Amino acid sequence: MSARVQRLRERFDRLHLDAFLVTFSPHLRYVSGFTGSSGIGVITHDAAYLITDSRYSTQAKQQTHGWKISITPDSHFDEIQRLRLLRNGWRTGFDGNTFPFSSYQTLRKKLPKVKFLPNVDMIENIAAVKDESEIMRIKHAVAITDRVLSEILDILHPGMSEQDVAAEISYRQRRYGAESDAFEIIVASGERGVLPHGRASSKKIRRGDFVTLDAGCVYEGYHSDLTRTVSVGKPKSEARKMYQVVLDTQARAIAAAGSGVLARDLDAVARGYMREKGYEKYFSHSLGHGLGLQIHEPPRISKQSNARLEAGNVITIEPGIYIPDVGGVRIEDDILIKNAHCEVLSSSPKELLVI
Repeated sequence: MSARVQRLRERFDRLHLDAFLVTFSPHLRYVSGFTGSSGIGVITHDAAYLITDSRYSTQAKQQTHGWKISITPDSHFDEIQRLRLLRNGWRTGFDGNTFPFSSYQTLRKKLPKVKFLPNVDMIENIAAVKDESEIMRIKHAVAITDRVLSEILDILHPGMSEQDVAAEISYRQRRYGAESDAFEIIVASGERGVLPHGRASSKKIRRGDFVTLDAGCVYEGYHSDLTRTVSVGKPKSEARKMYQVVLDTQARAIAAAGSGVLARDLDAVARGYMREKGYEKYFSHSLGHGLGLQIHEPPRISKQSNARLEAGNVITIEPGIYIPDVGGVRIEDDILIKNAHCEVLSSSPKELLVI
């Protein structure tokens, strides 16, 4: 973890910072290893402090190395004040995306002579490049979801509710070692397939429905995120065409992914092919997102993104088509960016499956 702290400190001079507050749990886990639900980190040029409460005294000692641990019955901000961890006149950064405004106001009142500065995505941009241990954990999470999706195809049948399918996925992911689901599992069948984030409902799956299954799990803190669309019974010709366009779109995007590629250009590869086939207006979301300790991290793979892909990024590539009163198709894989190419981490088959 010391290397991650050092990478954060290396940005202090450029941003004219004397310290940085780590208040968001995934960020604190990334820089310190601490997984408790209550804690705050203070990183200065020459020290790193973890402040938590007595529930986590043993856990904090076991999980952090090189951090000075303070166990307090008071608020974390009171402890920062009591220990004088932030000096008058210091410029102190914090994550502007996750730090509540009410907490910011409280901190300013307690330490009026410290200047607090929001630094958006500072830790997330460092964490976007995964090390080998992180890649290993993501691969393990992907393998769990791969296995479960394969098993679900053996039990999926007409008359089964979407909620039943989601429950089976959740149970099996836990059974195979997942800590939790990565998000609320999406099962959208028939006309509900038009909902990109359609929560599993009580709707019964009918023969002839396309069913979109979007699932992921958490393994040792790291996420997987996979989507497959299958046909329950023989699909209509238009549905087959939609599926093939999405499959070919994804294949083109995967082939174009590699270190140095602009995220917006990768999105344009997918969107351009959709336009060529007449489906662009039905592709309503970005092509993908980063994946790690959070289900959505930088880099965002969208037409608005200025990010440039780097070796070590793990991203999703998930084109989709959603046509009202018809349904939808999405195919999603998790991708590891390498120097001149990428590695697809998931192995679930992608040809149209008719069950």
